[in-house]
Amino acid sequence: MNLEITIEDTRWQRLEPLATRAIQAVLDHCDLDADLCEISLLACDDTRIADLNAEFREKPTPTNVLSWPAEDLAADQPGQSPLQPEQDFTGEIALGDIAISYDTCAREADEAGKPMDDHVTHLIIHGTLHLLGYDHIRDEDADLMEAVEVDILGKLGLDDPYNA
Repeated sequence: MNLEITIEDTRWQRLEPLATRAIQAVLDHCDLDADLCEISLLACDDTRIADLNAEFREKPTPTNVLSWPAEDLAADQPGQSPLQPEQDFTGEIALGDIAISYDTCAREADEAGKPMDDHVTHLIIHGTLHLLGYDHIRDEDADLMEAVEVDILGKLGLDDPYNA
């Protein structure tokens, strides 16, 4: 896979193996050839992600992860799986961009009593699923997205984050 990681916050030095493993698991689950897929990942802090959240979602507060899909793959009907992305003229599949905040991830992991690596893996899976058209705005879509997350996490040997 073509995974471009930009590390703005040096506390993220261990991110690359976690991100690679999580994204590969999502691509495998969705039957996508990882060698064709492109994703950019920004590893930042709460100040940076709050700026991004304000700019793109009009919510000037920090969040754990943000995603910007390269294309809209969302299903038309609630609870349906998203559309499969297609190769562009170069044969590659541009999926989009993800930003993740160290501060929020660390705080959430601590509050939940979970290992940071497990929580970060979950959030990267979550963000990658957003790139692939999964969403949680409607209840049916949220149920589907959570089920896919739990399935992928289980295959990685990680606990269900929704039933902790």
